[in-house]
Amino acid sequence: MDIADPEIAMSLASRFGSCPCQPVMLMPTLVAMLSVGSIVIRVDDIDALSRFWTEALGYTVREPASPDFVVLTPREGTGPNVSLDAVHSQRVLPPRLHLDLYSDNQLADVARLTALGAREVHWDGRPADADYIIMEDPEGNRFCVVDSTP
Repeated sequence: MDIADPEIAMSLASRFGSCPCQPVMLMPTLVAMLSVGSIVIRVDDIDALSRFWTEALGYTVREPASPDFVVLTPREGTGPNVSLDAVHSQRVLPPRLHLDLYSDNQLADVARLTALGAREVHWDGRPADADYIIMEDPEGNRFCVVDSTP
């Protein structure tokens, strides 16, 4: 249906209570449909961080990988990609952006991530009843493990 067509506009206007003698020109609304395709993390050691994040998230390396940029994709095909970009960057604390990783077994996942090389980060401002644990990957990129149980 071409709502810019005067006859259609007049028909729509009469159905919605406007005076049919003065057609209302309806303009289509364009909505950009964006989605997160990849979250990019700057790293120094792309091989070590590829191993860490593929194991941490259950992701796989999308081929072909390059020496300075790797795209990690979910093995099950759902969720955003995580890309690793081998470009040194200044570490800023607190970070401007971090990942919240949802877990239905938070303590087990924290132990698993620690075994992979992550470290728990202490923060004096963390509430006692917080549902998250702050961690950082082997290069210090911060993320939270959030308890997603009801």
